Amino acid sequence: MSFRLTTPAFAEGAPIPRLHTCEGAGLSPALEWSGEPPGTRSFVLIVDDPDAPGGVWNHWLLWDIPAAVHSLPQGFGAGQAGESGTNDFGRLGYGGPCPPKGHGPHRYYFRLHALDLASLGLQRGAGRAALDRALKGHVLGATACMGRYERK
Repeated sequence: MSFRLTTPAFAEGAPIPRLHTCEGAGLSPALEWSGEPPGTRSFVLIVDDPDAPGGVWNHWLLWDIPAAVHSLPQGFGAGQAGESGTNDFGRLGYGGPCPPKGHGPHRYYFRLHALDLASLGLQRGAGRAALDRALKGHVLGATACMGRYERK
């Protein structure tokens, strides 16, 4: 079985529903995964937009998700599982797609990493650079799903 991440909110590469964006309720979509590599002790979720005008924009950083967890509900909030980092909106938790109006469609990657550690030892609120450093040498496997969003 291959490591796989899916969402019932949208098909791979399809538009992300407004509900999950800054123009809607800004709720995180439900996510489900399976097939993680043997020896997985925790998961890390990173959601980013590589099409942002100033470079990659981080929408969600979540780590220390226990290995027994294989889904996150729609509207997942801090404290439910794992530890939240500070996204590029300057907040903890999920920040929905919000590209500049007229900038065209952006791609939003939901990336899930399986780790050989139960905890990365990062403090709540850490940023992407610290998370990337902590991941080095501990990723057993990774999977992703992608959706698109455009503000007109």
